[in-house]
Amino acid sequence: MIHATTILAVRHQERTVLAGDGQVTFGSTVLKQSAKKIRRLYNESILAGFAGSAADSFALFSRFESKLEQYRGNLERAAVELARDWRTDRLLRRLEAMLIVADKKSTFLLSGTGDLIEPDDGIVAVGSGGPYAMAAARALARHSQLDARHIAVEAMAIAADICIYTNQSLTIEEL
Repeated sequence: MIHATTILAVRHQERTVLAGDGQVTFGSTVLKQSAKKIRRLYNESILAGFAGSAADSFALFSRFESKLEQYRGNLERAAVELARDWRTDRLLRRLEAMLIVADKKSTFLLSGTGDLIEPDDGIVAVGSGGPYAMAAARALARHSQLDARHIAVEAMAIAADICIYTNQSLTIEEL
């Protein structure tokens, strides 16, 4: 389990949202409140968010961007190829990070063990507050009329209330 952040993806009612908190911790110390852990990639048509070591995450962003360019923005193909590389490359396997990537049609979670998971309902989260945010988002998607952005905001607020490694300073990107 990766600590020190929460990244949530919500694909709901034909909208895709990634939300990430801004807290950066080092052990039990908060070093930063407003980090940006979500980026727009490939002509701003793809969202990516990371949990884990910042240096490792930036290395993965760079590799993922290369894969997107190589496969002309095909999210699924780029994600599959990055997951394959991550699983088979000895240096990459040491990276301590997880990525969530999404476009208007698909959402994927990529992990250092080579996992590539597409959630059935378009909702997935990573980081120490991930389980709380994901549970809240699923409940809100099923039992409310909220749109994807409002579901993400409310779910992240719930996670921040529960998880000490998650704060209320959010970055939200929407497609």
